[in-house]
Amino acid sequence: MAEQKLGNPAAVGLAGFGLTTLVLQFHNVGWMGIGPVIWLGLVFGGLAQLIAGLQEMKTGNNFGYCAFTGYGCFWISLALMLLGNHFNIYVSSKTDIGWFLVAWTAFTAILWIGSMRISGALGLTFTLLLIGFILLDLAHFGYPGLTVVAGYELMVTACMAWYIMAHIIFADVFGRDVLPVGKPWI
Repeated sequence: MAEQKLGNPAAVGLAGFGLTTLVLQFHNVGWMGIGPVIWLGLVFGGLAQLIAGLQEMKTGNNFGYCAFTGYGCFWISLALMLLGNHFNIYVSSKTDIGWFLVAWTAFTAILWIGSMRISGALGLTFTLLLIGFILLDLAHFGYPGLTVVAGYELMVTACMAWYIMAHIIFADVFGRDVLPVGKPWI
């Protein structure tokens, strides 16, 4: 009896991460309002990524399990925080959000180190993500103009996540490595 082929949950996790990150940056650079960010943060960046992370656990991929589950929770908590601020429920100040981002920067730094052992493309994605978080931290603690800089930088991050997603999808549908991701850095 043939073993059933399973899908790679990283494709969905990277899709949700990339799309939601991209749309948040459209907001951060002033191209759109916050509404779509909230809904994507709850559904695609949040719930879908959380589910992808839980599926990664079943494959034995601790990196994917931690990253997708963690960032899924990031998006859900950010969306709920923005809703809370809008409806004046457990309001978070700019400084509160800054410290929230600092904590996620530290989380990202740990994953950044691990990403360098997986592939060059993932190492670059996490390097860009870490830089983006640092820029947003600084934007919340005295340098608000860096929000726009972070916005453009994180758009590149989102595209890198989609590149890896495309690598996974294309390798499956073409049966060969169409988009190389490079060797690990360390």
